[in-house]
Amino acid sequence: MLQTRNAKNRMKFENVLDEANGFGRYQVVLFVLMVLPRITLPGHFLLNNFIAATPSHHCNISCLDSSGVFDTMTPEDRLTVSIPKQEDGTFSSCHMFSQLQLSLLTNKTNTTGLPVVPCQSGWVYDSSKFKSTLVSQFDLVCNTKGLTKAAATMFFIGVMFGAVFYGVLCDKYGRKTILLVCYISTIIFSVASAVSTSFIMFAAFRFLTGFSLSGISIIAIVLTIEWVDIQHRTIIGVCSSLIWTVGNSLLAGVAYLITDWRILVLTVTSPLVITVATWWLIPESARWLIVNGKTAEAYKYLKKCAHVNRRSDFTSTIKPQTLCEVVTGEKQSHNYTYVDLIKTPRLRRITIYTGIVWYGVTSTYYGISLNITGFGLDLYLTHFIYAIIELPAKLLMYFTMKKLGRRVNQVGTQVLTGLCIMINIIIPKEYWIFRTVLAVLGKGLSEASFTVLFLYTTELFPTVLRQNGVGYASFMGRLGASIAPLIMLLEDLWPHFPQVVFGVMAVLSGLVAALLPETNNIRLPETIEDIEQTRKGSFCMNTQDQSDSPLKRDLAEDLSLNDRP
Repeated sequence: MLQTRNAKNRMKFENVLDEANGFGRYQVVLFVLMVLPRITLPGHFLLNNFIAATPSHHCNISCLDSSGVFDTMTPEDRLTVSIPKQEDGTFSSCHMFSQLQLSLLTNKTNTTGLPVVPCQSGWVYDSSKFKSTLVSQFDLVCNTKGLTKAAATMFFIGVMFGAVFYGVLCDKYGRKTILLVCYISTIIFSVASAVSTSFIMFAAFRFLTGFSLSGISIIAIVLTIEWVDIQHRTIIGVCSSLIWTVGNSLLAGVAYLITDWRILVLTVTSPLVITVATWWLIPESARWLIVNGKTAEAYKYLKKCAHVNRRSDFTSTIKPQTLCEVVTGEKQSHNYTYVDLIKTPRLRRITIYTGIVWYGVTSTYYGISLNITGFGLDLYLTHFIYAIIELPAKLLMYFTMKKLGRRVNQVGTQVLTGLCIMINIIIPKEYWIFRTVLAVLGKGLSEASFTVLFLYTTELFPTVLRQNGVGYASFMGRLGASIAPLIMLLEDLWPHFPQVVFGVMAVLSGLVAALLPETNNIRLPETIEDIEQTRKGSFCMNTQDQSDSPLKRDLAEDLSLNDRP
């Protein structure tokens, strides 16, 4: 008991950060430096909506015109004698007559018994809306149309494995160094995918692009949160998520202006060139440096933080040796791995529950986001509406997270998302306006759930394992994202099958979130010991006054320890 009291009486990192000002100009600059890489993320994560769009197409019928008959025909007549019509009156996209049927020029309705074969010489694509897409470039139609979904799946599989890979590297080698690796590799693999000469080559480089982007995704949020004090974690988390909304909205406009898929890939990647040039301005996480025994380097960054934030008394209050007294609870030489996430009971439960929630939230979000047709609206307009609805949803989350906490919001938004999806199933298609409104509402709630989840996850795991924890959670989420496009293929069995799957998954994962501890207005856990020694339901004493300083919270904890037998 005496050892525990002495550990509690030592200075916490929150106290040190408070002396340097945990939310000043230094934190604002860091946030701004993370804007461009975050804007790049939705440009790639939802890029498949545009680069894999299927333009109107029909069989190439030039092989049927051996005698120059087409020279005297109108374009409509050429199609009439060459391609059969479907029940809705449109020309077939995948079949053609085995030979010209000139009799149809006088009797266009009598097509019974006419010999039909699959397209023999490729396809002709309408370029009025899309100059070039993956579909027209590599003929991903008819029997190979499923490859457009496979392209999205390959990307998200890359994101999934990248989360695990970079989660380990970031906790071992630091946030800043690995971030540069992710910047450069993303640029290289994106350019390679844009110049691909086959679908296999494209899919391989999209996998590697997703692999690299995953590191940016998990590092950007963790590095930002680790430099911010308790009182401002919520606003930083929400503002970080708002950048995704900005990038997502811009994607609709950029894709509308750039209809060549190769140029579009290069355009959405281009902001990373600037991030590489400004990378040297980004600080390493002082939390990570301290728990890894690099106190001298941590003090350098903290002193710079205090200087930028105009805290001139920092060096007189905090000395380099002070950082050595910041409790770590475990040996600094310990190499943490993903196995440490499941070694102890409370952290193991958090790990399992967080993985389930991430899977449900992410698969639902991309199940909605990658299905933006069928509502009677333009592709670009639907994407923009889906993106802009995220703005009020995220602003609402800022106020409700501060008032109600993380857990209630996570459960509520995810369950309501599932209900919106399932209610939409029973609404007749003729009420497409109401269906669209409900779908947009579900999309907003899904993004609100994502907003809570990113912040919630960084607060759940201790500093020594935070990047591993976020990496694991992101792995589970991207597993859901990679399967989401394949689930949408189940509509061939029953049109509503995918919605049922996504709706049920959303509700169940929302209920699992109710089992997680609350993290609102409490100190970030630094070690596994911090997780295991806390009371059930929260990590530490959740004070009534959210404006209390970290020093007051620590004093309250010390007093509560002295009162225990």
